Amino acid sequence: MNSFSLKNLRIAVMMGGPGAEAQVSRWSGEGVAKALRKGGADVVVCDIQGTKVEVPENIDIVFDIIHGTFGEDGTLQAILEERGIPYTGAGVEGSRIAFDKILSKKRFLELGIPTASFEILQRGERPKMPVPYVIKAPREGSTIGVHIIKKNDETAITAALEDSFKYGDTVLVEEFLPGRELTVGILGDDILPIIEIKAQEGVYDYQNKYTPGKSEHLIPAPIDPALTKKIQETALAAHRGLGLEVYSRVDIILGDNGKFIVLEANTLPGMTETSLLPDAAAFFGLDFTALCARIIELSLLRSRSNSAAK
Repeated sequence: MNSFSLKNLRIAVMMGGPGAEAQVSRWSGEGVAKALRKGGADVVVCDIQGTKVEVPENIDIVFDIIHGTFGEDGTLQAILEERGIPYTGAGVEGSRIAFDKILSKKRFLELGIPTASFEILQRGERPKMPVPYVIKAPREGSTIGVHIIKKNDETAITAALEDSFKYGDTVLVEEFLPGRELTVGILGDDILPIIEIKAQEGVYDYQNKYTPGKSEHLIPAPIDPALTKKIQETALAAHRGLGLEVYSRVDIILGDNGKFIVLEANTLPGMTETSLLPDAAAFFGLDFTALCARIIELSLLRSRSNSAAK
């Protein structure tokens, strides 16, 4: 039985932020704050509106749930480290690399982790690879700035590029591999059960992610045990290869031929009532409060270890 307790801890839950995922972050933050209070913690909710961060006094740790820009890309992590304030999740460098889909893919290639072929476009450039492919804003989450192109429709391609370039000067184009959508949660050294995601209609986009009943989570995913183990071990290798600590959620596509690719690792996965990580943790035996407590416990251990090493 885990003896770690949330009681007597004063925790700042940071949500919102300046990025495109601010509303999703607030949904996650509300869920986390409720879970932490249920566990007996003294919770202070901090809805960050821009990039100015004011941390309440006598905080034991910041629970960072600012998805996307600022909160997930290493910026907030650097600010808190400079102030000597512990925070949840990955460190500065791991956050920076994992948040950038292009840097992540380059790291996966270096480590031999299976990933889709890709090309990088600057403004004014067009994809050279044959359809089907996926156009992605490389530094956004929640499928923001993501478009699947299945036909050589110049109008659709132009519109997709224009939308993705709204979020930066570089766009990632990935080979589209049809298959089953899987995700694997990592919590410390534990690999959570694989979830297979089935959207009611179309793909697992923003609407299907955050609307209750729009998608189904199959836990554990109905996959052969040997393949299950291989996918889980690859997810852990991706997590560690990106230099991540504490927790993440690794997204994977499993093709009909049994081959699979890693798409990305999410260092601040969603923590709403429809989110994947809480579902996997519940099947693993951790309710929402226990999941949040474990994230805090691991984060405090990482913070103390890093402080001792300096």
